[in-house]
Amino acid sequence: MFSPMDNHLVYLLLDLIAALKVYFNAISYVNTIYFLVITDYMQHTFLCESFNRHISIAFSVERLGIKELMPAYLDPSLDNKELLTGVSFASGGSGYDPQTPKIVAVLSFADQLNQFKEYIEKLTGIVGEERTQYILANSLFLVVAGSDDLANTYFTIGIRRLQYDIPSYVNLMVSSASNFIQDIYKLGARRIGVFNAPPIGCLPSQRTLGGNGLRMCAEEYNKAAQLYNSKLQLELKHLNSTLAQSRIVNIDIYRPLLAIIENPLQYGLEVVDKGCCGTGNIEVAILCNKMLPTCLDDSKYLFWDSYHPTEKGYTILVDQVVGQYINDFF
Repeated sequence: MFSPMDNHLVYLLLDLIAALKVYFNAISYVNTIYFLVITDYMQHTFLCESFNRHISIAFSVERLGIKELMPAYLDPSLDNKELLTGVSFASGGSGYDPQTPKIVAVLSFADQLNQFKEYIEKLTGIVGEERTQYILANSLFLVVAGSDDLANTYFTIGIRRLQYDIPSYVNLMVSSASNFIQDIYKLGARRIGVFNAPPIGCLPSQRTLGGNGLRMCAEEYNKAAQLYNSKLQLELKHLNSTLAQSRIVNIDIYRPLLAIIENPLQYGLEVVDKGCCGTGNIEVAILCNKMLPTCLDDSKYLFWDSYHPTEKGYTILVDQVVGQYINDFF
């Protein structure tokens, strides 16, 4: 998701000194992998995974006062200035399960990790090894993923259901998340925020696919997310105690999003069970295009399409999540 559901990996690196002076944004659902690196803002680096393409990235970058848009790391026109002020390794639809990116032909976490290693080499060539290590050691990493694994790979497409029951699949996800965190730790990350899974069963598309015809929240999906979240929390606690000088923070997106869905009027919203695009029940990503009608007022909707929030939805989540966790990294 930032969509709430785009299994994405969100790395957000943010210089600690700068973090004390800027409003930290870390909204995310868990589904579109955007791996952003933003550097040289008060001597800082920001790695962020974006959820809803430009929306998520814009919230992160603009809230930090860095720049309006974040270029892709693979952009052939990328120059050193852009490397110093932020790039994106995002690959929407990826996840902890190595099968997840294969299904939609996007970059895996391993691919993004390799690109990040390459980025570190380039950064070293620009500012030197000592400064590069300082930037990494004094940065905040946010990891956001898991929604696509559960919603798409396990429940919707179902290829993993032939091999795993829900508890064993959750174990696979947690193990992969743990390995990834240890990988970025070895590369220099010390302050790492890890988002848990949102209530995927309440996403409009998942209501349609798993809501028993009535489009109620798919409780089996939500229970799987809850199980993953509980096991992830325990693993993060273990890593925190074993990785020297680390500050690994478990960031809960499940309860804030569910609270909005259960009490929309409290947040100035009216529609939470379908998206603004098309029917709002199943269209997502490229299926939402200029050929389809949209709602008259998207500010009344939590979701833009059947999987990703509207700008207002993102704003509400950002405001809730940001202030709650930033101090935990210091």
